Formats: sequence, C-alpha cells, structure tokens
Amino acid sequence: MMRNLRLALRMMVRDLRAGELHLLGLAIVIAVASLTSVGFLADRVGRALDREANQLLGGDLLLRADRPWPEAFGDEARARGLQAAKTVLFTSMASTADATALGGIKVVEDGYPLRGAVRIAPGPNQPDAAAARAPAPGEVWLDERLFAELGVSSGDTVGLGELEFRVGAMVSFESDRGANFFSLLPRAIFNLKDLDATGLIAEGSRATWRLHVAGTPQAVEAYEQWARANLGRGQRVETVDNARPEVRAALDQAQRFLRLAALLAVILAAVAVGLSARRFMARHLDGCAVMRVLGARQAQVLAIVVGEFLIFGLAAAVAGSALGWTVQWGLAGGLREILATELPAPSLLPLAHGVVVGMALLAGFVLPQLLRLGGVSTLRVLRREFAFAEPVSGSAWALGLAALLVLIFWIAADARLGAMVAAGFAVALGVFLLAAWGVLKLAGRLKGQGSLRGGGWRYGIAALGRRMGSSVIQAAALGLGMTALLVLTLVRADLLDNWRQMAPPEAPNRFVINIQPDQRAGITALFAAQGLPVPAIQPMIRGRMVAIDGKPVDPASYADERTKRLAEREFNLSYGADLPAGNRVEAGRWHAGAAAPQFSVEAGLAKTFGLAVGNRVSFEIGGRRVEAPITSVRKLDWDSMRVNFFFIASPGVLEDFPATLITSFHLPPARHDFTTKLVADFPNLTVIDTAAVIAQVQSMTDKLIVIVQFVFGFAVLAGLVVLYAALQSTHDERDYELAMLRTLGARNRQVRQALFAEFLVLGGVAGVLAGVGASAIGWVLAEQVFRMPYVPALAPVLVGVLLGAGGVVAGGWLGTRALLRRPPLASLRALG
Repeated sequence: MMRNLRLALRMMVRDLRAGELHLLGLAIVIAVASLTSVGFLADRVGRALDREANQLLGGDLLLRADRPWPEAFGDEARARGLQAAKTVLFTSMASTADATALGGIKVVEDGYPLRGAVRIAPGPNQPDAAAARAPAPGEVWLDERLFAELGVSSGDTVGLGELEFRVGAMVSFESDRGANFFSLLPRAIFNLKDLDATGLIAEGSRATWRLHVAGTPQAVEAYEQWARANLGRGQRVETVDNARPEVRAALDQAQRFLRLAALLAVILAAVAVGLSARRFMARHLDGCAVMRVLGARQAQVLAIVVGEFLIFGLAAAVAGSALGWTVQWGLAGGLREILATELPAPSLLPLAHGVVVGMALLAGFVLPQLLRLGGVSTLRVLRREFAFAEPVSGSAWALGLAALLVLIFWIAADARLGAMVAAGFAVALGVFLLAAWGVLKLAGRLKGQGSLRGGGWRYGIAALGRRMGSSVIQAAALGLGMTALLVLTLVRADLLDNWRQMAPPEAPNRFVINIQPDQRAGITALFAAQGLPVPAIQPMIRGRMVAIDGKPVDPASYADERTKRLAEREFNLSYGADLPAGNRVEAGRWHAGAAAPQFSVEAGLAKTFGLAVGNRVSFEIGGRRVEAPITSVRKLDWDSMRVNFFFIASPGVLEDFPATLITSFHLPPARHDFTTKLVADFPNLTVIDTAAVIAQVQSMTDKLIVIVQFVFGFAVLAGLVVLYAALQSTHDERDYELAMLRTLGARNRQVRQALFAEFLVLGGVAGVLAGVGASAIGWVLAEQVFRMPYVPALAPVLVGVLLGAGGVVAGGWLGTRALLRRPPLASLRALG
C-alpha cells in the first residue's frame, strides 16, 4: 500500500514537471473556485440574516398590513406583557422653499425600535450615536441624501404634506431598513402623532402599516398563534424565520444567476477535464505497458494511477476552494453595502462542497481513462493495438455522465433550473456533434475538388477525416467554449441594449399620485399655465379580488409564490370609456361606453390567474363588493412608462367608490422648477421622479451585476481552458502525421498549408456553431426569460467565425511551430 502511494507521488511529481497535469488541474481549480465562491457568499449572507433577524424586524415579531391595524392587536400584545410599537411606511414629497425631493417616509411611535437601533448625528460628517427616543412631535429626522437634496441643516424647516417640520437630526443607520424599492429612497422619520395633521394618508393611499412586538419567547410565540388566527386579507406575520423577505427574495434571484455561472463553469471544466484526461491516457499507455512487462500486476498499475489522481485531484480541489475563499471576500464588499450590515465569517461547509465537486469531476471524467490504463496489455510493448473502449470503460463513462447530472441539479438547487441547464447542455452537445460531423464529412468530399485538389490543403482536410472522432469532439468542444464566450460578451450586450431602447425618449419620467378629485382642475390649469402638455388624469381605486365565478380567491390554493402575493394584495383599479394609449385588445371587445357592468383585464394577470373572457370577478373595496364579467383582455406596453391598470371597469361601475387620481408626464430636463411649483401649490401630492428612482435601483443592481460578472469570469476562463484543451487533445497525433509527411518528402510549405487548412476548417466549423448557438440562446433568453423583443444579430456569427478561425489558427500555429523546426526523426523517436 505505502509502496504504491510512493510510486503514485513520484509519478505525479514527474507528470507535473512534464506539464501533463497543468491543464487538468487548472480546469478543476476553476470549477471548484467558481462553486465555492458562490457557496461562501451565500453562506455568509444567510448567517448574517439569521444573526440579525430580530434587529431586522425592529422587534421579535412583525405584523405587516396594507391598512391600519385594529387596536385589538396592540391591546392583546400589551395584555400579554409584551411591548408594541406602530410604524407606517409610504412615499411622499419633502420640500423647502427652493427644492423638493421624493422620500421614503417612516412614521414611528414612541418606543420604536423595540429591537435594534436607530443612530443619529447632528448633521452630515459628524459623529453619530444611538437614538434614545423617537422624533418629538413637530420634529423630523432626515438621512444624509435628503440633507443634500434639500440643501438644509439641522434647525431648518422642511414641509411634509400640510405640516412644516423642524429638522432635528440626521439618520445614519436603521437596523430594520429593508432592501426594497421603498428603502432605496432618501429617508425621513417623524412621530406618529403628526401623521393625521399632514394629510399625507387619504382613502386609497398606498402605505404599509406595521406593528412591532417584543417580549419573552414564550409570550411572543403565544401571541403569534393568536395573531395568525385573527389575520385578515392583506395582513401577515413576519418572524425571525422569514425576516427581510424582500432581501432574501432579491438575494435568491442573484444566487440563481451566480449558480448559473457556477454551473456553466463546472460543465465547461468537465469538458476540459475529459479532453485532458483523454490525452493523458494516450500518452501513458506505453509507460503502463512497460510497468506490466517489468512485473507490475494490473491491479497495482491501476492503484498507482488512481492514487496519483486522487492525490492530485484533492490538491487541486483544495486549491480551488482556497481561491474561492479569497474571491468571496472581495465579492462580499458589494453585498455588505447593499445589506448595510457586516457579514460574518463563512462556515467550512462550502469548502467540503468544493472538494466533493472536484473529486466528482475526476470520478466522472478521469476514471474511465484510468480504467483503460489499468487494463493495458503487455503486448503493447511490441504492438500498438489497443481496444477503443472496453465494456467497463463504457460503464464508467455512463457513471460519469450520471455524476455530472447529479452535480448540475445539486449546484442549481432548483429542479427547473437544473433540468433546463441539463437539457440545454445535452441538446447543445448533440447538435454540435452532429453538425460538426456533417460539415467535416462534406469537407472531406470536397478536398479533391477545385483549388483544394493540390498542395497541402488536401492533406490537412484529409487529416481531419482520418481522425473523424477526435475532430468532431474537438469542433464540438471548441464550439461550446466559444458559445460561452459569445453569450457572456456580445449577446449579453445586445440584450442590455435592447432593454435600454425599449423606453422611448419622450416617455413619461414623472408620476404624480395622491391627487384628490377636487384638485383635478387646479392641476390641469397649472400645466397649461406653465406651457406643458396637459396629461390625462385617471381615477385609481384600491380593491382586492375576492372571488372568480363565485369561488373565493384563496392565496394558499396557488402553488406559485408570485400568484400567492398577487392574490393577497390590493389591485389598482380604474374606469373609463376610452381605451388607454399603449393598450390593445387581444381577446373579446372593449367595453367603450357600455351601460352594463364590465371589466377589462391585463393579459399577464389573466394568464397568472387563468382568467378569460366570460369569467365573473368580484372585488372588495372599502368593505363593499362589486362584481362584473370580463369582456376583454388587454395587452399592455409596460415599458412605455405610462399609467397602467390591471383592471379597467366600464363607466358606472366604480364611480361611487372612494378614489384618488394619478397621472404621468414627461418633464424636460430644463424644467425641474415645475416640480417645486407643483408641490408648493399642492403639498399632499407625491411626485415620483422615475429617472432618479431607476438610477437608484440601477446603482444597487450594478453592484449585484459586478458580483455576477465576476463569477461569470470563471465561466469565461473555463471556456478558454476548453479551447486550449481541445487544441491539445490531438497534438500528439498531429505531431506524428507531420513527421511522417516530412519523412516522405513533403516540403515545409505543404506542411504549413496542411496545418493551416486543418486549423481553419476546425475553427471555422466551431465558430459557425458558436455564433448560431449564442444567437439562439440570446433569443430564448429574450423571449422566455426577459419577455422582450430580440432579433438575433449577425455579429455573434461573424465574430464566432473570425474568433474561431483566427483563434484556432493562431493557437494551433503557436502550438505546432516547434514541430516544424524539429527533425522528423526526433519527432518519431519522441512518439515511440
């Protein structure tokens, strides 16, 4: 045993010095580093959320609703000896005499927060400290961005709705601040006692009402059970187990992209490992045969080569895990800014996962070749015949593919994503292999015709035909590697450009909400007086869909999480006789001025809930019900930035219900003063600058994109390794053929032509496959994932051909130029 281990170590050192294991080790390191960096990052984020769950809730339990909580919930908590505090979240405009800004308003009760802390400072760039109290009545705390946007200092006056507040402090930290749209806005905090006097919350206003509860674990658990039994529609309970669902949802989405990048890197690395192992086996057949002749048993030869790769694979996997550990520290910086909290050190579990992946790649793609080495015959010393694939090797390959499938599903951590990736890889590999075989067969038939009849061109194309199996594998592997590179560069850029161009230049960039019906005429007159086009001002009623064809809508009956959330929330409803701009009817007929009650539904929502023309839907609005049939299904242009509604009723259906008005308009860059004038005349209005909001969202998204792109960088490296491994996989056969050609009298010019023809055809085939494959993948992503129009460009195909032909010719030439300078006899001796 120890003797075999020593021999395995000596063989590993010798092969490392000879460069036999470099490519194999690089592929394993890349795959493991890609996976472990994602694993370490996810582990740290999960541990941070678990560690700070109570602070993230602002208590031990959080009750959240879209309407004020009945007093009974707070009274019950206090009766059980628990602390309770209310907060309200909504958006509104903050203003001074010279400036306005959209803010995320948090209204708090005395005693908030029950867990965690709010830190305040006298002003920007001054030391902060934990706040010992909530803002006093008439006082507002602003964060640093609002200080800058409004140009105020502590002690100045800021208007919120109908009240003027004194700026009391700058908010530097909130432990329960989320990572959703609302939290991206600059923050203003004032006391709950001032809320009614501001006039900011009216019937139909969108706000989140929260009740924070804290106390002993037993009392909190008992209260939670009571609260859940008494919850109504639009009310839910959050605990330490589901704290910060918006953070977890956003990070889950990011982790899907990260896992996709890791999957791509692992799959490409598996291809590179298989190609490298194939070449390693071919170069070591003679050495293993000599060992057999010198008395080594078949089992001993197998034990030595397997031992060598176990040691090497373990070392490569540990090195990849160490690289992943190092990378995640840099990536964690971006997430630390997004989460606004320090991330704890990761556990060692991702390290174990990385080692398992590394060893699985060896078992699946190296073991089949090693089994062939162990079964080499002693006769090979005299004769070179060797079976292409023994039954046990075929079984091992099947086991390797099964291991890769298990890895795909394990890394994906999502059955649908795993199935899509596995099916996509299988289809792409099959199509690439079939297409490469067909093109190479065609090239073989054409090699003796026209300009290909003479010189070295014929020899080069004939060489591809003689090694048809190897050539097909090479072309498919090169195609897969280049497809990954094109998808990650050109196609991704095309998709982003298409997304940016979907919104027209004159699209509305301001939304105005909370308009009261008696303000319509005044707002219309202000637009006209300022020389701006008067926008359409539309009614908006908040209502919850409670029944479909008389059957109650039960969120628990839907499996899809998004559908569940939609079933629980209130929809923005509207009414009118005219079909809004950007809407088109794709089923049924628009109700126009029909007297009978009717609804028109948006196509996406109809698909989500299975609605169609003829279904009757019931809504609950302010405790009253309204029911009408669906008579049309509308397709909306959501990217137009206009005001859109899921449901629009015919005239006479919703007019008696409480409503606010909403509008959107395009404000030229030189007319920013209009917003200040509008809010000054109508303080209750909320003007949302969509350009600023999108910029804030983009800022956070860019940080996540950098993280995702960095991990995708491993996939790019894996693709480059596949390209190199594919070129190297037939290096020895090419060396032997060149030596024979030169021995038989071929001139250097003919040999160069043969090499050029071989590399050009191989690279061209792979480039065309990669270009077409990348364009197809881009189209599928655009249509099925991003839901946007996309016309595949010719650029990926052209770049694929140029990259394939030029890259393979250049890489192949660099790898074989030494062969042309070496005497033919030296090559034949080196190859045995």
